[in-house]
Amino acid sequence: MEARADKVVRIGELELTFLVNEEGATVFECVIPPGARVPAPHYHQEADETLYGLEGVLTVTADGRTQLLGPGDTVFIPRGSVHHHENLHEGRSRTLAVMTPGTIARRYFEEMAEVINVPGKPDLARAKEIMLRHGLIPV
Repeated sequence: MEARADKVVRIGELELTFLVNEEGATVFECVIPPGARVPAPHYHQEADETLYGLEGVLTVTADGRTQLLGPGDTVFIPRGSVHHHENLHEGRSRTLAVMTPGTIARRYFEEMAEVINVPGKPDLARAKEIMLRHGLIPV
């Protein structure tokens, strides 16, 4: 089943399909191809993040502890925990991400897509400003 185009945000090679975009929660499916560029390590000021593996393997590092997230596996990342996700494996990874409350909403990802999806190098100062405005702190 193909995702409706109006629910999808693409940031570089990442594809995010939004299922819930409400004040109480943001829920999206994230597809990451092998070796794709991913967000820098960061933490969330006001949101917890729960990841559920759907396909492939995602390497999740939170507070210096690395875990492999495969189908059926879950990782909880409380607000304030420095974390990073990457696909270091063969095949794409597909993960369900739940942010509670929904303080980091679809608009954040759309703004980041505008900065990242450009010819040449993205404006990292602008990306950092967007992150900070939405409660993500790069480290």
